[in-house]
Amino acid sequence: MIKKTEFSNSPKVLSFLLDDILVKILEKVEDKKTWRLVCRDFLKIEAVSRKSIKILRPEVLPRVLGIFSGLEHLDLSVCPRLTNQVIYRVRSDLLRSVNLSRATRIDCRGLEALANRCPNLEEIDLSYCCRFSDSEAAALSFAPNLRRVTLVKCLKITDIGLVRIAVGCSKLCLLNLKWCRLITDLGVEFVVTKCKDLTFLDISYLSVTNKCLRSIACANKLEVLTMVGCMMVDDNGLNCLRNRGSSLQDFTCQLLSKMTDLKYLTAIRLDACELYPEFLGNISRNCQCLSEIGLSKCAGVTDEGINNLTEHCKDLRVLDITCCHELTDAALAAIARSCKNLRCLKMESCGLFTEKGLEKIGADRSFLHELDLTDCSIDDVSLKHISKCRELQILKLGLCIDISDKGIASIASSCKHLQELDLYRCVGISDDGLAALATGCKKLERINICYCIEITDIGLKHIANLSKLSELEMRGLIRVTCLGMTEMAHGFTSLAQLDIKRCYAITDRAIWALVQNSLNLRQINISYCRISDGALYALFSRLKCLQDVKMVHLTHVSLDGFRLALRASDSVQKVKLLEGLKYLLPLDLIHKLQSRGCKIRWLNKPLVLF
Repeated sequence: MIKKTEFSNSPKVLSFLLDDILVKILEKVEDKKTWRLVCRDFLKIEAVSRKSIKILRPEVLPRVLGIFSGLEHLDLSVCPRLTNQVIYRVRSDLLRSVNLSRATRIDCRGLEALANRCPNLEEIDLSYCCRFSDSEAAALSFAPNLRRVTLVKCLKITDIGLVRIAVGCSKLCLLNLKWCRLITDLGVEFVVTKCKDLTFLDISYLSVTNKCLRSIACANKLEVLTMVGCMMVDDNGLNCLRNRGSSLQDFTCQLLSKMTDLKYLTAIRLDACELYPEFLGNISRNCQCLSEIGLSKCAGVTDEGINNLTEHCKDLRVLDITCCHELTDAALAAIARSCKNLRCLKMESCGLFTEKGLEKIGADRSFLHELDLTDCSIDDVSLKHISKCRELQILKLGLCIDISDKGIASIASSCKHLQELDLYRCVGISDDGLAALATGCKKLERINICYCIEITDIGLKHIANLSKLSELEMRGLIRVTCLGMTEMAHGFTSLAQLDIKRCYAITDRAIWALVQNSLNLRQINISYCRISDGALYALFSRLKCLQDVKMVHLTHVSLDGFRLALRASDSVQKVKLLEGLKYLLPLDLIHKLQSRGCKIRWLNKPLVLF
């Protein structure tokens, strides 16, 4: 029997709705926060039905786990102060995946406890965990149901740790070892031998050889193989994949000559390769299942090659032709003619494209989600054509110096789903352009307006109306003052990343406004800003989620100011400082920061103002 919810403080009509109907309604609601604030019964419905959550502060985790008892996916990647004690609180038979990337304080004890207390754990992400070594890898072996493990840039793990994972987690189907530089052929061979269900493997930048590929070729279920920067692999190794890799669907590498027989290939990225004229034609004829191809910075890509590629690969969803300088409007015409399902088109620094080519792209690209036109010769007329792509979510226009507010208004009036916009050094954009975006693009989450020097405090006031904005890059806005920053900060409770480098008029007042309103701020660049010791200390001591701070050439901050600020926070994981401070700051302070996993980047850069 389906339970009916009673609503004591809700409209009478709602009291007749069954719980399963309310769950269906909740699935359609975009603003979950507003939903749960309506009444306790609505909160209860969300608590029962919610499957995933992202935690910003570790101290609230026990309470959250108590409320949302049905969680299957837990994201702790933005909790800078995550420790073993917090992990000990996680206990659930329902939990399927945990994201612990950048959790620098968790060791083998915490991971072993997590594995034992969450017996059905299937996925874990430990990328960029600088403490992750063979002992932590051994702890993962206590989770026998693990199927997806991501270990990007875990620099201390060796073949021994990888063997422990393979032995204990034989059900693995996804393994990402990118930048794990101590892993060799031995470890990879053992994994592909032991884990028979492996379908995804990333061994980019590992010291592997052809011997490793011979073993990988025997992995019958492998569908995705990424091996960027494997400099000891040559054509002979790839030949093994051609002969035995019939199940391979996605392959990323920098070598070409033996790949044309992979008929089930769906994705290939050939960045910075030198292609002979017939290659793209061969690829299209032999790999007609391709949905993604990356040709970024490839020499030899011509209009004829793109025409040959699109002639047979009509189901392309992602096409990257960044820095293919020989391409003209004829290539865009071929893409528009054949690739009706294209979702992502990247063509940065393709200087020969004109408005005529973009008109063809805009004419029938109603499903295009991402378009990169960085450093292309486009103007407002081109943006008018692009505005016909009404489903655009990501648009990059950096270094397009001929566009103005008029073109941005065209985008804002049509592209209502836009989430990310890059206007880096678009000097023709002013406050009016931002006003149009604030009115038309309410879903914007990320915007880059660096060095758009016509923008003033009025423009920031318009940006404050973008309630979903989480990342804002505005370096070099020399006409912006504390007045605009203060007004903007009051509307930005969800701001996570902020870059105000070289905003010379920014002083303490703006920082205090951020400290009081942007409590979830994780990353900030305040280099060259005219702030004092007190503002810097407040930034470090009061923002408990802060992880990354760049503070170069803070000429109004004293040595004591740097010292007190760095001691005030235990959440910051990365700082950028002038190299001269290395010899002035107390050694015990530097050792303390490094011992808790904080990375210090010392920069030797002269003070240059403009």
